Amino acid sequence: MNTDEDDLEPIEPGTAQELFLDHKATDCTDSTVQNHRYRLNPFVRWCGEEEIDNLNELTGRDLQRYRLWRKEDGDLNKLSLRMQMSTLRVFLKWAGSIEAVPQNLYDKVMVPRVRPEERQRDETLDADDAREILEYLSKYEYASKEHAVMALLWQTGIRVGSAHSLDVDDVFLDENYVRLIHRPDEGTTLKNGKSGQRPVALTPDVAEVLAEYIRTHRRDVTDEHGREPLFTTAHGRMHGNTIRRLTYRVTAPCYRGVDCPGCESDESKCPEAVSPHAIRRGSITHFLTSDVPVDVVSDRMNVSRKVLDEHYDKRSEEVKMEQRRGYLDDI
Repeated sequence: MNTDEDDLEPIEPGTAQELFLDHKATDCTDSTVQNHRYRLNPFVRWCGEEEIDNLNELTGRDLQRYRLWRKEDGDLNKLSLRMQMSTLRVFLKWAGSIEAVPQNLYDKVMVPRVRPEERQRDETLDADDAREILEYLSKYEYASKEHAVMALLWQTGIRVGSAHSLDVDDVFLDENYVRLIHRPDEGTTLKNGKSGQRPVALTPDVAEVLAEYIRTHRRDVTDEHGREPLFTTAHGRMHGNTIRRLTYRVTAPCYRGVDCPGCESDESKCPEAVSPHAIRRGSITHFLTSDVPVDVVSDRMNVSRKVLDEHYDKRSEEVKMEQRRGYLDDI
């Protein structure tokens, strides 16, 4: 049932933002809450400039004006604008639930479409989306191949080729880590060859997901070299392209019953689905946003500091500034 305008309760944009962030803080990490704050700050500022001091007054026409203003004011590319408007859409959907705006107002937020070639350059799985995906899989598909692949890719940030190369014997469940090994003579390689060989730590929760997957859902097969792959199909080792298709399917909001802009309920073509590389990029950004030192992230993800800075670190300049401020406060 839609909220009638007469049922709305007055609230200032800034106050609504703080209530929304308090709401998100109950089940999101601090870095995720900060990202929501940064993406909503321009909207609150715009409301001040437009003398909108009560969200009840907000209309679909206002949202269109804000979108155009934000694109020009922030000099944003399509992908960045899409992320900003998607966050605003989530905020307004929540605002509708507390009688701050009409319940259907969020549907009037125009989220820009981004062509696949534009998305692939910078697309990043947001930490909040990753959390929701993993929570859904943990609740409804615990230890399935989908859950095991997503949990491993998100926490380790490893490449598809690395996941493809893993054997059951490369998973050390008691010690909570996996070991990546370059085996070109046996059909599996790492992108950086032997220099990419390394142990990668897991949390106990992810190690338990892998353990349960191996016990109950992994197909007991060997590959053509007599090895026991970690991720399998009826025909042997799961191919890299199969892992890619799996991630596109699982990261589509419609896979877990969530509405998304432009979605036609076809997970394979969902515009919100992302590639494994976007998961890797999102994982790296999440570690950096969580104040893990850059050198630690560089070693863990097997990527040089230069490449990390140029292609993987998708923190906003505002996030970087606030993180630097944390080191300077006590000086």
